[in-house]
Amino acid sequence: MLEVVTIAMMLCALAPAVLFCVNLRRYRVPPAAGGVVLPAVSVLIPARDEEGAIGTVVASALASVGVEFEVVVMDDASTDRTAEIVLVMAARDERVRLEQAPKLPTGWNGKQHACWALAHTARHPLLCFVDADVTLQPEALARMAALLVRGQRGLVSGFPRQMTETWLEWLLLPLIHFVLLGFLPVERMRRTTDPSFAAGCGQFLLVSREAYFGCGGHAEIRATMHDGLMLPKLFRQRGYKTDLADLTSLVTCRMYRNAAQVWFGLAKNATEGIAAPVRIVPISVLLVLGQVLPFCFAAWFAVRGGLSLAVWVYVLVGIAGAWLPRMLAAWRFRQSWRGALLHPVGMVLLLAVQWYALGRKVIGGAVSWKDRAYAGE
Repeated sequence: MLEVVTIAMMLCALAPAVLFCVNLRRYRVPPAAGGVVLPAVSVLIPARDEEGAIGTVVASALASVGVEFEVVVMDDASTDRTAEIVLVMAARDERVRLEQAPKLPTGWNGKQHACWALAHTARHPLLCFVDADVTLQPEALARMAALLVRGQRGLVSGFPRQMTETWLEWLLLPLIHFVLLGFLPVERMRRTTDPSFAAGCGQFLLVSREAYFGCGGHAEIRATMHDGLMLPKLFRQRGYKTDLADLTSLVTCRMYRNAAQVWFGLAKNATEGIAAPVRIVPISVLLVLGQVLPFCFAAWFAVRGGLSLAVWVYVLVGIAGAWLPRMLAAWRFRQSWRGALLHPVGMVLLLAVQWYALGRKVIGGAVSWKDRAYAGE
């Protein structure tokens, strides 16, 4: 029985490790625009109480090269100096505009409503939704626009480099890449429009204006807390292809700034992803078996002894399979080595967040974000 369990652990660790390695070659930095004629881009930034970051994201967008663009900030009922900062920048550069968000209707998530309103103010054929805590490198817009045009995609997205400073940040946020590349067949995602292979990051979403309004845009996902997943899924449901690119060298983001923000930030939309009731049990079993138990078994039996050589081989191969993607990710995506070394701890905490989110949904607890409360997901 012990041998069967350790073989299962080994296989559950190796499967995502193999897919991760395969995907790592396919998840690439978007190529330079080259000779491609690029449509103009509207950079659309929803902002609610972002005085500490809004100046940086607007300034980084204004430094973009290789494509015509405008920058539109939607002030979503901010109570700080967000609007004032943008107005000063708009007075200095005609490419910047400030818009005021309409009153939030019942049934809408605040960010989705702001994005929908932003899309209606945009003047250009491509719409780039960027969070207010994101910083763009000068070539980011042009490269992603070229990826969309060359690939004839309706939507392209990518995962920025996550700046992590506090302990829960560097334990949990790098797991985004582990889950993405360890469980999504990237090549199949690119070849098909199957909604089950939808993936994206709400921090950076570039869409064709025609495709966006053709499929209903954020109005069709108005109640979601997770446009990074649900908008690509919507596009694929309507027959548009989507794609992903490695934005590590082109976009950075400081998503959260303390442990509480990490916990509640990841939990707010968890039931639309891993913590969905139909997925959480099999995913939890797979992750515990492959990413946690090999380390527990090694520690336990190192003390007890008496294991056969074959069982030790299965356990050690399982540990290598669990660690390999995290070490590769730490190198490729400039992630914290501390988080990679403490991978099983991070995995336990990630699952704890998912089960917390599901439990909150079951009891009907409200989700609070940016000083707004929403009904249980």
